[in-house]
Amino acid sequence: MNALARRAASLLLSTLCLPLAALAADPQPTHEFTLDNGLKVVVREDHRSPVVVSQIWYKVGSSYETPGQTGLSHALEHMMFRGSKNVGPGQASLILRDLGAEENAFTSDDYTAYYQVLARDRLGVAFELEADRMANLLIPAEQFKREIEVIKEERRLRTDDKPGAKAYERFKAMAYPASGYHTPTIGWMADLERMDVEELRHWYKTWYVPNNATLVVVGDVTPDEVKALAQRYFGPVPRRDVPVAKIPLELPEPGERLITLHVQTQMPSLIYGFNVPSLTTSKDARSINALSLISALLDGGYSARIPTRLERGEELVSGASSSYDAYTRGDSLFTISATPNVQKKKTLADVEAGIWRLLDELKKTPPTAAELERVRAQVIAGLVFERDSITRQASAIGELETVGLSWKLIDEELKAINDVTPEDIQKAARTYFVRERLSVAHVLPEEKAHE
Repeated sequence: MNALARRAASLLLSTLCLPLAALAADPQPTHEFTLDNGLKVVVREDHRSPVVVSQIWYKVGSSYETPGQTGLSHALEHMMFRGSKNVGPGQASLILRDLGAEENAFTSDDYTAYYQVLARDRLGVAFELEADRMANLLIPAEQFKREIEVIKEERRLRTDDKPGAKAYERFKAMAYPASGYHTPTIGWMADLERMDVEELRHWYKTWYVPNNATLVVVGDVTPDEVKALAQRYFGPVPRRDVPVAKIPLELPEPGERLITLHVQTQMPSLIYGFNVPSLTTSKDARSINALSLISALLDGGYSARIPTRLERGEELVSGASSSYDAYTRGDSLFTISATPNVQKKKTLADVEAGIWRLLDELKKTPPTAAELERVRAQVIAGLVFERDSITRQASAIGELETVGLSWKLIDEELKAINDVTPEDIQKAARTYFVRERLSVAHVLPEEKAHE
């Protein structure tokens, strides 16, 4: 946590006695409507500056892919910038650049999204270009042959040649035995090498339809003008049936699993992952919010338990972190990563014992009200600061809608976090931090071959 966030958290902690509404900005006026072709549109007004962000989110990502055909969603993201029937390769980007706009795209397990940030009076240009490639994308074989080589090199640079990324990819493949989340977003190299242009064309025709997308607009706009522009540019794009996409459910207790990886690193490290539900798959939203607070309690800045006890107190680790994503389409992971303090002769076994001491303490004793309020303040501070960015607002809306939740949660999550009690923390720890849900990766330096 940076200094600004710490100061904000301190300020919020001192004012937690105030009503929750006093801690957050008033919700921005937000509107939703659906075009006749099934395209859902969410508009959030933010009139602080004459700028707008436009995002189109498609409900398709690597968790939709099947063995042997991994990497299609990410490859299609690349090809979406390579021209349509009406716009030549790269011309859309040139048009936007000349308007002073920012644009990009991203692919994940659950979605593929494209965005533009530009002056409010140029929103129609973004819509026109986005609707064009939704309906008229070209995927020439020669362009694809060149682009797949770019993607393979991206995989080498970002995963194969990065020990940490390579280890986490292998770990994730083990940690999700039943769901599509074991598939890397960029795809396995063997699948990239045998990917066919017809597969990619079929992927585009299958998933890139208005009734499988959400258009999110945040900024200095009114719902009426956005609706008129959306109907003008996206309205003519015909809807098509899409396959049923089942939620990626995981085995609730797959059993303890261990993988040992030797990579090009100087330091050993450890990855723990517990199979847990997400807000989408759980019937108990309070337990999900408790997991989010546990992550902050363990790794929420200088005063959190991991740095206080394992790093500075017992000097077990030279670095450690925890993370949990509650907003996934399917079941999620609660992860803890750590590097032993080798200068103090600490081992992976020492670190594992230390992690279990922290987790078992949560099971036996709820956090004090004061500690929970401090952690809650930090989490709320982060959420409030996120609201200051129109791009982050749009991303939150798009992600929620695309994983099967509602954008309305962004205006409700502060209260939900505030409702979590110390007993909820203890209950979540007892339920989910068990070895039957645990995957472990021991990441070790490569063994030197003897001459």
